Amino acid sequence: MFDDFCIRPIGLADAGEVFTLQRAAFIEEAHLYGTVDTPALTQTFDELKAELASNSGCVAVAGSRMVGSVTARMVGDVLSIGRLAVVPDMQGRGIGTRLLESVEARSDAVEATLFTGALSVANLRLYKRQGYVETHRVTLPEVELVYLRKRLR
Repeated sequence: MFDDFCIRPIGLADAGEVFTLQRAAFIEEAHLYGTVDTPALTQTFDELKAELASNSGCVAVAGSRMVGSVTARMVGDVLSIGRLAVVPDMQGRGIGTRLLESVEARSDAVEATLFTGALSVANLRLYKRQGYVETHRVTLPEVELVYLRKRLR
């Protein structure tokens, strides 16, 4: 567990750091799946800025360094959690868990939903440990996606 970081709301001014952080975190996922043709790696900077303009996500900061981020938005009374990313050299220290807990706590949603790839064992372990339950899977040409849901209130 790593406690020398703070969690704060994500903002449009964070776009550059979030863009870089997501690329660093998701390139390892790309190796796992054998493709870089994933939304986390093909999203443009302008697309990320547009996403952050109406986002309720969070970032984790250690000193002056952004070490993690999670995007989220409300869809009706459901919190749709997007990309949870932690820089590779800081993974496994509880940052992802704290980001997930923080984004859930900031929301007044009834439920939260998210998805990850079926080969992303560490992600699935984290989400299940945090109370998420698999609802269904979708098979795409490059990856099988696992969709999960958690009751918040």
